[in-house]
Amino acid sequence: MPSASVFTAKSKVKAFFKAWPPTILLAFAWIALMLFLIAFGNLVAPQSYMAMDLRARLSEPFFMAGSFAHALGTDELGRDVLSRLIASIRISLTIAFLATLVSATVGVTLGFLAAYLRGRAEQMILMVIDAQAAMPFMIIALAVLAFLGNSLPLFTILLGFYGWERIARIARGLAISAQDQGYAAAVRDLGASPARVYGRHILPNIASTLLVSMTLNFPEVILLESGLSFLGLGVQPPQTSLGAMVGYGRDYIQSAPWIMLAPAAIIVVSTLSISLIGDWLRDKFDPTLN
Repeated sequence: MPSASVFTAKSKVKAFFKAWPPTILLAFAWIALMLFLIAFGNLVAPQSYMAMDLRARLSEPFFMAGSFAHALGTDELGRDVLSRLIASIRISLTIAFLATLVSATVGVTLGFLAAYLRGRAEQMILMVIDAQAAMPFMIIALAVLAFLGNSLPLFTILLGFYGWERIARIARGLAISAQDQGYAAAVRDLGASPARVYGRHILPNIASTLLVSMTLNFPEVILLESGLSFLGLGVQPPQTSLGAMVGYGRDYIQSAPWIMLAPAAIIVVSTLSISLIGDWLRDKFDPTLN
C-alpha cells in the first residue's frame, strides 16, 4: 500500500496546481522569456536586425530545409528574421508597457480628482470620460499621426491615452467607496492632506484591482500598436516592431510566409498570456468577486 508520504506528496502537487494552473505557469514562463529578450536581446540576437545579405534573401527557416545560419529564415532584403523578431519584441512590448503606465497614471489621477472634488468638477471629468469612451480610438490615432507626424515618443504617448477612461471609472468608484471606510476618515481627521490620504492610504488598498485592469489593458495596447504599425503609421524604419514585420511580410505571404507568421505568432501568444494572467489575477485579488 502507498505510504503516507506518497499521499502527502500527491496532495501537495494537487494543491500547487490548484493554486497555479498549468496554463498560468506557461503564461508566466512566456512573459519571463519576453522580459529576458527585452533585457538581453542585443546579446541573444545572432546579428544586427538591420544587417542585409542580398545573396541570402528569402532563405527558408531551418525547419523548412533551410540553414541554421538563419534559424527563422530571412526577409526580402536578406535580413535575419530571428534578429528582427527579437528587436521587434523589445520595441513593441516596451511601447506597450510605457503606454500602459501613462494610461494608468492619467486614469488614476482623473479618477481620484473626480472622487475628491465631486460636484461640477466630477461631472466635467465624467463627461470627458464618456466622450473618450464614445470615440473610436483608432480613428483618433490615425488623425493625430496624420497631422502631427510620427515619432517614437509621440507614438508611445498617444497609445498611453488608450483605455484610461476605464481605469478612471474604476479608480473613482473605489476611491469613493474607500472614503466611506474608517481608515480614510481617520487619517483625514488627523489632518492629513488629500494627496497623502489618496497616495499613501487609499491607493495601496485599491492597487490590486487597478493592477488587474492594467493587465487587461496591456494586450489591447499591443494589438493597437501592431495594427497602426501594420498600416505604416506606427514604428518607422529603420526601427522595427511586431506589427511592422507583419506589414512587411504580407506581400510575401505565399512565397515566404515565415516573414509574417513569426511576428504574428508572437503577438497572439503574448496577448493570450497576458490576458490569462489578468483573468487569474482578477479571480484572486478582485474583492468584488469574493
